[in-house]
Amino acid sequence: MRDHRFRSAWVFGAVCPERDTGEALVTTHVSTAAMNVFLAGLGAAVPAGTHAIVVMDQAGWHVARGLAVPANMTLVPLPPYSPELNGIERLWRYMKDRHLSNRVFADLDAVVDACCAAWNAVLAEPGRIRTLCTEAWAQVTS
Repeated sequence: MRDHRFRSAWVFGAVCPERDTGEALVTTHVSTAAMNVFLAGLGAAVPAGTHAIVVMDQAGWHVARGLAVPANMTLVPLPPYSPELNGIERLWRYMKDRHLSNRVFADLDAVVDACCAAWNAVLAEPGRIRTLCTEAWAQVTS
């Protein structure tokens, strides 16, 4: 008998609108451990000599005490209930609308594969991350 419990894939993602790129981890669960795997990969992707500011909502795994934040990044939590301040929310909506909605998946592996394909498709579109994720309030000024 097939197991019909709801299962999902999660995309931990971060973008750099200035460089028009991003990093992601697709997983089937969220936890402090999964977030630490993502942060380690993100920290490794930050160019040498650069310090990343990572803006994120206050999901439990984003603010857990056990996070291992790499030295080359600072996590900045947004105020509660403020997705309009986070440009990556527009990217998630774009990915869902263009790549993930109105589809039936055979199993969880197919969902994970589709999420990976959607992320890679967005990365392959020149200017897409810059267009969707640039926030006027987050621009460096002199």
